[in-house]
Formats: sequence, structure tokens, C-alpha cells
Amino acid sequence: MSTPFYVSPQQAMADRAEYARKGIARGRSLVVLQFADGIVFVGENPSRALHKFSEIYDRIGFAAAGKYNEYENLRIGGVRYADLRGYTYDRDDVTARGLANVYAQTLGTIFSSAAEKPYEVELVVAEVGETPEGDQIYRLPHDGSIVDEHGSVAVGGNAEQISSYLDQRHQEGMTLAEALKLAVQALSRDTNGSEREIPAERLEVAVLDRTRPQKRKFKRISGGQLSRLLDAGAVGGDAEGASEDAE
Repeated sequence: MSTPFYVSPQQAMADRAEYARKGIARGRSLVVLQFADGIVFVGENPSRALHKFSEIYDRIGFAAAGKYNEYENLRIGGVRYADLRGYTYDRDDVTARGLANVYAQTLGTIFSSAAEKPYEVELVVAEVGETPEGDQIYRLPHDGSIVDEHGSVAVGGNAEQISSYLDQRHQEGMTLAEALKLAVQALSRDTNGSEREIPAERLEVAVLDRTRPQKRKFKRISGGQLSRLLDAGAVGGDAEGASEDAE
């Protein structure tokens, strides 16, 4: 009888982490930025049907990079958690912090389980406050840890280089057009330092807009409004081209 091959727990976890990181790196990057009136989500996504960004609850948005089927399951679970908690207690009891804790438990359990592979996903959960000081952005890597982010965050394939670019250029009080242009500039940079053009039709853009009179602050930006913002010829608001995301 042969002796089973032994792998130390440290090596096993390192291998699982490397597997997850490689899977996430194959996906397209996305960025989440604070601007004067809220939080904007920007990513390169040629698909019009498979969204990287979604509404979770009134003031909470969800962004994900990695394997679509895995983060879609997490998104659906988050919507169910938010609906149940809001119905059982109060709508104000549904927070990005609480949702991030739920996702962290799920991702951490899967990552440490030897019975299944780790999820190849990286999440961002954001909540827009009444003021910029009340905004919350949480990044959740594949292992279930929670990172409290401020100003800007990037996840996905080229996240480290993009984050460095954003950290140097992001400023408080930016308009939506300024934040969107900065996000596109960051996403357009290749690993070798060169730049490429990302056409508007390949961009997925959504915002959590604190100035909206509705309880639901999430909206998608596309079409004419997106083109005007990219040309720095428009300001944020409920102009044509924005459509509600109905979950």
C-alpha cells in the first residue's frame, strides 16, 4: 500500500490562492470611484446581457470580476439576504457592511474547504451615503477577507497597475464626467504602459447617485448620456439613456 502524498496546510492554501488569483486575472478589470454626487462603476464589458454591476438594495451596488456563474450566484444570494432583512426588520438595517460580512463568510468557507475549489471572483460592495463622508466601499478578494476602500478601487486582471494609476489622480469632489474619464483612462492602460481606445459601446457604466429623489439610487448609464459624459459635455443626472436596473 502506497503512502498518501502529504501537502502541508500552508502549501495547500497557497496553491488554492494562486489558482483563484489566476482565474480572476483572466477576467477584465473594473473600477469603482467616488465622485461628488455618489459612486460610479466602470468596466469594459462587450456583453449587453451579462452584467458586472447590479443593484442589491436601495443604496447598495455590487460589482464583480472573475467567473460569471460564480459571482452571479453570490449576487442572487445578496439580493435575497437584503430583501429578507429589509422585510423582517427595517430597510435601513440593510447595509453594505452587513452584506460584505455575509459575502466574506461565504467566500471564506469555500476557500478553506478541501471539498471544492475556491471561487475565482473578486467583489466590490458599495453603499452611497447622504454625504460623501457616508459612502462605503468594501473589496472582497477570493479568500473572504474584507478591505475597506476609500476614493477608488480596481479589481480584476490588471487591478494593481490600475489602482496605482487611480491613487495618483483621483480627487475628492470630482464630477461624474471627470470620474468617468479617469476610470476609462485607467482601464485603457495595458500592462506594458501603452494605451488603447475603449469605445463607448464596450463600456458598462452604473452609478449610485445620492441626488436621486427615489429611494433606489442605482441606475445604469448608456447610449447618449454615456457618450456625452465621455465627451465631458454633460453633467450627472437622470438624462435620457439611463435606465433602471430591475432585479
